[in-house]
Amino acid sequence: MNRRSLIASALGLVAGGAASRPAAAQPLADLTVTAAIRGSIDASEFGIWPDALDDQSRAFRRMLDKAAERDAPVFLPPGNYVVSNIRLPRNVRLAGIPGASRIIYSGDGYLFAAEDAATIDLSGLIFDGANRPLGAEAQALVEMRRVEAFTMDRCEVIGSGGSGVALERVSGRVERSTIAGAAAYGLYCVEAGQMQISGNSVRDCGEGGILVHRWQKAGDGSLVSGNRIERIGARSGGTGQYGNGINIFRAGNVIVSNNHIADCAFSAVRANSADNVQILGNQCLRSGETAIYSEFAFEGAVVSSNLVDGAANGISLVNLDQGGRLAACTGNVVRNLVDRPPYEPYFPDVTAAFGTGISVEADAALTGNVVEGAPRYGFLIGWGPFLRNVTATGNVVRASREGFAVSVVEGAGSVIIADNVIDGAERAVVGYRWLDAATGDLAAGDGGNFRHLRVEKNLVS
Repeated sequence: MNRRSLIASALGLVAGGAASRPAAAQPLADLTVTAAIRGSIDASEFGIWPDALDDQSRAFRRMLDKAAERDAPVFLPPGNYVVSNIRLPRNVRLAGIPGASRIIYSGDGYLFAAEDAATIDLSGLIFDGANRPLGAEAQALVEMRRVEAFTMDRCEVIGSGGSGVALERVSGRVERSTIAGAAAYGLYCVEAGQMQISGNSVRDCGEGGILVHRWQKAGDGSLVSGNRIERIGARSGGTGQYGNGINIFRAGNVIVSNNHIADCAFSAVRANSADNVQILGNQCLRSGETAIYSEFAFEGAVVSSNLVDGAANGISLVNLDQGGRLAACTGNVVRNLVDRPPYEPYFPDVTAAFGTGISVEADAALTGNVVEGAPRYGFLIGWGPFLRNVTATGNVVRASREGFAVSVVEGAGSVIIADNVIDGAERAVVGYRWLDAATGDLAAGDGGNFRHLRVEKNLVS
């Protein structure tokens, strides 16, 4: 090999070695921006400029229509864009820089809306309602009806004069987004097509946090998981219609899991007439009324591994009079309750039960729960004749006025209260006729024999 070929060979080895080394990793944020920009519509082509003083609504609509014709994404550079009444075309892919691309509502109607759309994809945008009132026909700052595939990811919806986001007959995802300062609800979702609502922050909303509703009772299949919900009010008052962190109404087969929910005027999680609901692993702090509720005409509820700290009632699985039945309540911790609701006692026979850890009525198993610091009852089992097929085994009650209150009204169904630990209660197990104690301490054998009730092997100290 001559000198020239030797040098060429060496250079080839060096080049080959350089080619085999991986390129330096590109920062994730840069990759995200690159993906958003690649092949996208240039907003400046349509006379849309960040931080322009004028309302840019007409140009904004024209840009989205043109993007839909090309089936191309639109990228909004950082800055403020003042618009209103933007009716989205059938296909929209609109992206910005999270925390920097701000779309500001100029008033007199709504901000974004779509009807009968195929794909709406909103990413990295701030939708700022500027606390301006919405029009009479507008429900939310961002409102979608009949959208086949909707995505809202890493967005912020703030300062809405109504609800933040309203979805009707929509399928898709709302994730990793912030909804704050809505005068009404944070996210209202009705007649959903298996929505996934996950990893969001919803806070400081006037009437409710995340709502999953249906007009008629039916399966829904939505997942509400890993959200942080804080400071939810009930500006319209009531006894639970408003003021809930997560509210499931008539929607079946919904899973509510691993949410952190604090400072709600009423419930952290309230499921009304919702079949097959699972409420799992939620952190519920400082609820104004009942922290976790499955009520009225439901069949099938699993409430497991939740922590409730601070509420007027801990967990209620009730309303056999309306068909509410079939529940498993396992492995929950309930503590630091108070004996008053956040409203006037309109119904003395109901409000007198506040200060209770866990309440059940029909076809229910209570196992492995811990209740501490209940001003009234650790467990309330049945209400008048509304009691059927309940077992309460392996639970712990401490520092509560009474361990178990159980209905002994004529017509009450079968109950077993066994193998529980009751520490520091004035009385361990007491039979009630509605509001009135009808027995002594049944755990001590004081109060008579009731054919529907078995109390045995409880450890009382």
